[in-house]
Amino acid sequence: MKPKLLIAILILAYCVIPATAQTLRSPDGKFELNFKLSAAGEPTYNLSYKKRPVLNDSKMAFAIKDQPSFASHFTLVDSKTGTHDETWKPAWGEVSSIRDHYNELAVTLQQVSDKPGSSDSRKMTRRLVIRFRLFDDGLGFRYEFPVQDELKYFQLNEERTEFSLTGDHKAFWIPGCYDSQEFAYNTTKLSEIHAMKGKYVDLEADKKVFADNAVQTPLMLKSDDGLYINIHEAALTNYPAIYMMVDRDDFGLTTHLAPNAVGSAAFLQTPAKTPWRTVIVSDNAADILASKMILNLNEPTKIANTSWIKPQKFVGVWWEMHIGTGSWNYSDTNNVKIDEVDWKTLKPNGKHAATTANVKRYIDFAAANGIDGVLVEGWNVGWEDWYGNWKENVFDFVTPYPDFDVRELQRYAAAKKVKLIMHHETSASAANYERRIDEAFRFMKANGYDSVKTGYVGRIIPRGESHDGQTMVNHYSFVAETAAKYRIMIDSHESVRLTGLSRTYPNWLAAEAARGNEYNAWSVGNPPEHETILPFTRLMGGPMDYTPGIFEIKLNVYDPAKKEVVHTTLAKQLALYVTLYSPLQMAADLPQNYEKRMDAFQFIRDVAVDWDDTWIAEAEPGDYLTIARKAKGRLNWFIGAITDENSRVSTVPLDFLPADEKYAVTIYADAKDADWDKNPMAYTIESYIADSKTVLKLALAKGGGAAVSIRPATRTDLFRLKPYAP
Repeated sequence: MKPKLLIAILILAYCVIPATAQTLRSPDGKFELNFKLSAAGEPTYNLSYKKRPVLNDSKMAFAIKDQPSFASHFTLVDSKTGTHDETWKPAWGEVSSIRDHYNELAVTLQQVSDKPGSSDSRKMTRRLVIRFRLFDDGLGFRYEFPVQDELKYFQLNEERTEFSLTGDHKAFWIPGCYDSQEFAYNTTKLSEIHAMKGKYVDLEADKKVFADNAVQTPLMLKSDDGLYINIHEAALTNYPAIYMMVDRDDFGLTTHLAPNAVGSAAFLQTPAKTPWRTVIVSDNAADILASKMILNLNEPTKIANTSWIKPQKFVGVWWEMHIGTGSWNYSDTNNVKIDEVDWKTLKPNGKHAATTANVKRYIDFAAANGIDGVLVEGWNVGWEDWYGNWKENVFDFVTPYPDFDVRELQRYAAAKKVKLIMHHETSASAANYERRIDEAFRFMKANGYDSVKTGYVGRIIPRGESHDGQTMVNHYSFVAETAAKYRIMIDSHESVRLTGLSRTYPNWLAAEAARGNEYNAWSVGNPPEHETILPFTRLMGGPMDYTPGIFEIKLNVYDPAKKEVVHTTLAKQLALYVTLYSPLQMAADLPQNYEKRMDAFQFIRDVAVDWDDTWIAEAEPGDYLTIARKAKGRLNWFIGAITDENSRVSTVPLDFLPADEKYAVTIYADAKDADWDKNPMAYTIESYIADSKTVLKLALAKGGGAAVSIRPATRTDLFRLKPYAP
């Protein structure tokens, strides 16, 4: 062969066959992703930030039932790059617009292997696409299975994506429980997680199932050299939730999927894709909270007209059940079957909270204080036969107790311009709820309800499924989609942790999926650091219904024998309305407790639930957090500052305010002698004149906080208020 022809062939081959190593950089150039195939044909990636390694070489693999290993012997058959830059407007959120800007690399891999069970050495060919998106705040990647003969329908046993960290980072974590996220956070080195094994055994009577040496996402990490790293997932649909296995000596993490009833992970049909795996990184903790990458990795809204979706504040007959002064159940008779009893013949227990008269009291309070809605739990029959029994047809979602007059309350609430919020406790029987959901939603709309709080307490039915498995992940999406057809908003409790799906289903306003304020009512409670960790963990995936606003901190006022306390000051409870974001915020305490402190309750009346802008003044996971937010369509700003068990001073420059404008600033702060344990309800309220040059100094007590309301100053304000001086 002539030399010139040989050179031409080599050049042509170089142009057609992609290089096995690929490099991708973020739009600002701070992140660099490298993808390659190892000598054994293993897909491998690494990630750096500002030339500092974040993830060392990390492998990517799957285990598929009754098929050869899907981990090595790949070849690269195609590679495509692209860029994307657009700005979109969420239906509600922390900001009014979000920039979606990334560079993308999609690699197509092919594996040829021996066909299992074949005696004549026949080969099978399988393909896999790995799609990387590199943003200015981090990395998202997912796997895509194209339509192909060898993978038409398949049972996925496991995903083994590695995150090979560079050291023994500090981790903020909860254990890998398939059925609950309601744990207090541990703060340890990665190497110490092994030693915690067994701590969570037999926490509850229903024996929740844990994965050994696994932790849940979102997982927040901090390296010794000051890098903040958050690992989670985005757009979780038709797939199990991931956990991180912490079982390697090199500080590497490997994904583990919540199993289904037959012991595998997922049933898939091509074309199929996994959720995005997300790695958000910065040398500034505030940047982690400001990231919108998880939202950007979700699909745009499936709801064409979102005008009916309304962020709101609400009160409700909820806290009185948790503190023991009220009950969900109408009667104390046990094992009452909803279809075999005349409820009017049962003897009331005298503590039932969801009575017509009691709900009217909450409606009156809401109407008098500009609160949008009233949540009513325990209104429907079945509560005598649910907890611990785990039967399939406990609730029908349309039959009220004898003392709950649906029609009268509909009339009364409408006259007061207050919306009632439905409660659907499913007792974890997803199958029963799906059968009855259309009837339940029609009942809601016929009686004036536009929002529902769903609950999934207990072991999932169908038996063997878990809260975080593929079956239930699909169920939660099904509920959101069905609710959208009826123009109903969802607040899910005991559901899978959120992954940014509020962009796709903006009627899914909030979820619990973490240890909420209720634990302060009947357990050892939430430690003072808890609320400083949640924004870096659970809330990375979406809003949380934490139920803040408890004013009566020491609960022995209801029963001298009660030892429980809320592990915050009263001022911190106010600050949580800003620091723990949700478009659905409950004023969780009893009306009479607010009526005793209406000066402090004024902040709850004023604070917004939907925002144009958010600025994070200072942040450190597990220690402190200060956030300022601008109310949607208004000139008002609100600030929340919280701390852990240590007192501190939060410094907040008001340079986000327009120059040359004067503002009235009202500060709800811990009193000088306030302390979450010794003197939690001591607070002060002071008002001043301030402007963009003002720097607030907010003194936070142990377990304390401060809330600030900022509005344009009136002439009267300028006359009566003094300029702020620290």
